Amino acid sequence: MSQITSGGMVNAYVPGASTAVTAEEATLISRRQKLLGTAYRLFYEHPVHVVRGEGCWLYGGNGEAYLDVYNNVASVGHCHPHVITALARQASILNTHTRYLHDTILEYAERLLATLPAELGRVMFTCTGSEANDLALRVARSATGGEGVIVTSLAYHGVTSAVAEFSPSLGRQVPLGRHVRTVPAPDGYRGDGDVGRAFAAGVRAALDDLTRHGIKPAAMFCDTIFSSDGVFADPPGFMAEAVAAVQAAGALFVADEVQPGFGRTGHGMWGFERHGIVPDLVTVGKPMGNGHPVAGVFGRADLIDEFGRNTRYFNTFGGNPVSCQVGMAVLDVIEREGLIANARDVGSDMRDRFRELGQRYPVIGDVRGTGLFTGVELVKDRTTKAPDPETTTRLVNGLRERRVLISATGPHANILKVRPPLVFGRKETDVLMAAVAETLAAL
Repeated sequence: MSQITSGGMVNAYVPGASTAVTAEEATLISRRQKLLGTAYRLFYEHPVHVVRGEGCWLYGGNGEAYLDVYNNVASVGHCHPHVITALARQASILNTHTRYLHDTILEYAERLLATLPAELGRVMFTCTGSEANDLALRVARSATGGEGVIVTSLAYHGVTSAVAEFSPSLGRQVPLGRHVRTVPAPDGYRGDGDVGRAFAAGVRAALDDLTRHGIKPAAMFCDTIFSSDGVFADPPGFMAEAVAAVQAAGALFVADEVQPGFGRTGHGMWGFERHGIVPDLVTVGKPMGNGHPVAGVFGRADLIDEFGRNTRYFNTFGGNPVSCQVGMAVLDVIEREGLIANARDVGSDMRDRFRELGQRYPVIGDVRGTGLFTGVELVKDRTTKAPDPETTTRLVNGLRERRVLISATGPHANILKVRPPLVFGRKETDVLMAAVAETLAAL
């Protein structure tokens, strides 16, 4: 997803901006635009042409290796053999819709629900995170009788028509719905005082504004790592007051775990766990299948059952046998390879090393995050904290030229978004930090 900010498209290829594009790449770019249209975006001033992947690495046609520090979708690493074996084995036996009895979907549902609070007793499967958030919205509206939605100011929740209306990161060309209210992100770097209290105040103001305009609130959706807003994780527990305000108003809290879920935060399986809260609904997406199109909604039994009684809903291939076997293989890998602990330890070490680098380069204004999700904010001046998107762009593209793939986020596109596969280790961290240091020195 190419995020839109006040500074324009984040880390997008601009035709003619690079003289490094080869004739072969130029031909591919031309074919792509002719066949796929102009809506699709490419990363980097010099786009990357990859032909295969393995673990934390992507490879070009001539065998050149790129360290992937960005792809959370391939959550347990590109082409993990256990996941590929599970996919191929089940695809050779059966793949069909969920209107037949089949035990695989039940086994997978049991394993997933066992990782969640007991209050969340049901799961409905979809194929994408956008579909999952669309379904969560329908459940929330059915349960509350409301339609109002609250999100953070640069949130991204998907691309269906309904969900795009509350995904402000898609840009001004995709207008927000009249029933949508945005609240400031919980920015502990620029904000003063209690982050949780300030965030809750914004949520209460949004609830009041919805009511003032005769719109009954249905739900607040939050990506619990606030990745598009700039990566805000701390202090643990800061979301509790805002969630309580939403639920007290009769609306539901939907935790969008597409990015922070499945162990990425390094503190349990789910991002919301760090805040000591129990969502009414939880949405997940393709990282649960290591990129395979599987997603879903977890929810309170009363909400999901009431929705099912009142609404005809099915998703033809959501929860098909192949997807469920792939999903179980991902759970196997997370458990067997200790990837939650790996995210905790490697991510903590990485942030320490970014902070050490910040002692040499004052452009690094803040380093934050949890697990293998880190935001590195670049500023022109540490006192004023003025964003430095220009240096960020040069750094991202300089890293690409050193074959390290990363991107940027935030309202000014000045925050490095460090979100590698969960198998990312200390050796890969060494490669990343050496490349960042070399690029900053060159800048």
